[in-house]
Amino acid sequence: MIQLLKTNSVWLLALIVILVSPLVFSSGFNISLMGLMGIMIIFALAYNMLLGQGGMLSFGHAVYFGLAGYFTIHFLQQMESGSIGYFPISLLPLFGGVVGLFFGVLIGFVSTRRAGTIFALISLGFVEMMTALAFILISFFNGEEGIQGDRFIGPEPFGITYGPGIQVYYLIGVWCLIAMIAMYAITKTPFGRMSNAVRDNPERAQFVGYNTQRVRWLAFSLSSFFAGLAGALYALHFEHIGYQASGLELSGEILLATYMGGIGHFLGPIVGAVLFTFLKGTLSDLSSIWYFYLGAVFLLSVLYAPTGIAGLILRHEPVWKTDFRLLGKMALPYLGALIALVIAAAGVIALIEMINFATDEYSSGTIIRIYGIGVETRSFLPWLAFGIVALIGTGLCKVTFPIVTRNWNDVMDTVKERMLR
Repeated sequence: MIQLLKTNSVWLLALIVILVSPLVFSSGFNISLMGLMGIMIIFALAYNMLLGQGGMLSFGHAVYFGLAGYFTIHFLQQMESGSIGYFPISLLPLFGGVVGLFFGVLIGFVSTRRAGTIFALISLGFVEMMTALAFILISFFNGEEGIQGDRFIGPEPFGITYGPGIQVYYLIGVWCLIAMIAMYAITKTPFGRMSNAVRDNPERAQFVGYNTQRVRWLAFSLSSFFAGLAGALYALHFEHIGYQASGLELSGEILLATYMGGIGHFLGPIVGAVLFTFLKGTLSDLSSIWYFYLGAVFLLSVLYAPTGIAGLILRHEPVWKTDFRLLGKMALPYLGALIALVIAAAGVIALIEMINFATDEYSSGTIIRIYGIGVETRSFLPWLAFGIVALIGTGLCKVTFPIVTRNWNDVMDTVKERMLR
């Protein structure tokens, strides 16, 4: 009963966040960005049904996302032309989910016959085929230009038109909450446990009577359904779909987002999707090499936080359950390490931006603005100054990180002692 109340409280909190966020971040850009975050949350959780829950590394899950988006736009066009009857826009994401499920069942029947590296390579082959088809079947995909449609076709309940961005945001928010609850419920079913068993030890699962290929196929199909639902929302959000939404780039991005957030926890893909979308939406306006920074964040996550951001957060769960005040002992060490990390990152990023500016043939002039300050790249002093900042930050990291480790070990020793009492 207590666990049920906690779970219901979490969903209530999620609903409040969805409802209140546009009131706090009310600009058109922020509302559009938050809508995209909701779409990516659904897609990341769907992908985690493969990677985190089923142990299947896919390089081509954007295929089902993109196909659902294409079919959704074509459906809108047919409704607009009067070729088919009107279907409520509010329920159109379900149509995308069915499209994703259809192709997931077909392709999954073939690809899930193998596991591990072979499965990953098969998924890579399908996504490359999808990219090629986008330039071959011009009548359906329209090549590089993609296709577009109008989501404002007919009357919706309560006078909704889905013209204003805020209405589309709430449509995405509602479906995001429904999808999160549904996927969380799936993880608690016997099938969810079977999927974990096939992931951890397929030989033992097969020995006790499970058909491992059938379990992987079902997980793949369900994941494709939710990926298709996200793809339909993406098409409605932008009223356009292109080959990029079904190619290797998006497949790689969702892998990065899911892994950065943490594949071992349900919270992980949510955190990763929000962070990745935010960084992509903001860094692209700040730097021409923003993909480099995303790659660096992913690399650091793999090396130093293999459980992802959610794993780092939930690592503190035994502490706050035992005595929340123990976290106070970590406040100053964490703050010191964070300041050191920011100083080191500031110096390194400045040097990288200066190198990129100096070597970019499209750069005009010799002055680049870094942190709001004009910096002369031909002068030796800025290079020296930012180099010193990077060295100081690195040195502080070497001092503060061991302090964090020692304090953390002390806190965990205290937790273990209290648990043994």
